[in-house]
Amino acid sequence: MITQTLIVAAVCFRDGAGRILTVRKRGTSFFMLPGGKSEPGETSGAAALREVYEELGATVAKEDLALLGSWTAAAANELDTIVDATNYRSDVVIAPVASAEIVELRWVDPTVTTELDFPLAPLLLEFVFPALAA
Repeated sequence: MITQTLIVAAVCFRDGAGRILTVRKRGTSFFMLPGGKSEPGETSGAAALREVYEELGATVAKEDLALLGSWTAAAANELDTIVDATNYRSDVVIAPVASAEIVELRWVDPTVTTELDFPLAPLLLEFVFPALAA
């Protein structure tokens, strides 16, 4: 039974090999896009940019974001919770550094997710990766 909905914003970054940057937050096991919850009065785009700076130490301008899509999926790390996520993509090349609650970064080839030895968030597998392939 779903007991709560988290409203989040996230950003999809690719490296030169086309891999997608994923992060794992402290105390969790699933990898997901960098991002998080909006603060009161904050737009999804502003939240995404703030979270990218806090989590990765990367500064990205709002004009460097393009809407990838908005989807709802099971939350990766919270039971009985769904995420309502606004997802952006950015072509900016970043040199991410795990900061704040991020304990691990991994670049993932979205075409070979069945061969991974670590779990990815349902939102990535069900919506983000298919949208990138379209």
